[in-house]
Amino acid sequence: MSIQVLVAYATKYGATAEIAEKIGEVLRQAGLQTDVLPAARVKDLTPYQAVVLGSAVYIGKWRKEAAKFLQANEKMLAERQVWLFSSGPTGEGEPAELLQGWRLPKAQQTIADRIQPRDVAVFQGNVNMNKVNFIEKWIIKNVKAPVGDFRDWEAITAWATTIAAALKEAAQTSGVDS
Repeated sequence: MSIQVLVAYATKYGATAEIAEKIGEVLRQAGLQTDVLPAARVKDLTPYQAVVLGSAVYIGKWRKEAAKFLQANEKMLAERQVWLFSSGPTGEGEPAELLQGWRLPKAQQTIADRIQPRDVAVFQGNVNMNKVNFIEKWIIKNVKAPVGDFRDWEAITAWATTIAAALKEAAQTSGVDS
């Protein structure tokens, strides 16, 4: 039996999907069977021993698809190895500092406390003015939010590499082939 990993995500304009794809790529390169799917398309967690769940953050909130996934699957997630990530702050600096120290929105933190994820990460996002609607453009300009792609691919790859290592180590200690 080999470890099956699910990387589920919620995105609005695709930047978080690209982060999820990168995480999936790193896990596959480490020899782990990995599916990368939008959270709303995941119907059954039974085949998976590990889950990485991420969401874009808008106005301090996870996308509803990720929030619903976390809530609906809380019991099954508590029985698996889980990693969570948020994507969204823009600008230079440490992502968690850009979010005033939080790693998850309050609405998800309570569930996360119960399922005990192995790690929670925050990655910077990408604001592409060609993709946002006119209301979002207005908000971005009024709050003077930094625009551009601030994703740190080295940090994302490093985080995914630690996930792969943890899963491979867990497989070795439990006698499961990765």
